[in-house]
Amino acid sequence: MPEIKITVGSRVFEVACQEGEEHYLQAAARMLDIEASALVGQIGRLPESRMLLMAGLMLADKTAGMEEQVRNTEQQLRAMQSQLAQAAAEIEALKNAPRPAPERVEVPVIPSSVIESLAEMAARAEAIADSVEEKAQG
Repeated sequence: MPEIKITVGSRVFEVACQEGEEHYLQAAARMLDIEASALVGQIGRLPESRMLLMAGLMLADKTAGMEEQVRNTEQQLRAMQSQLAQAAAEIEALKNAPRPAPERVEVPVIPSSVIESLAEMAARAEAIADSVEEKAQG
């Protein structure tokens, strides 16, 4: 079982760990050292047990906050998954639903008698315009 030296709050400790876990232990020790160094910087020299207790509590507080965030995120994820499942079900229902019947649209048609009357009036208007033009020129 390997033993490694770690520094926490300017104090060196020898700690044993399982083979291959040295990296994790050193990372944890660095986190604890950061908290302990902050305490020593704010309060000054503390008894070893008090410094380790306070640093551990500070890390535990951070961990609890992160766990709460994870729980909230998991709840949000479950809610979003539920909404996604509902939306997917609605889409599938719409895909499988029969198409609506085509809607009949009627467009009013101008009766041919009206068209003929308009054409006749246009011809008369052109004839009048021609005669007015001839009189104006002559």
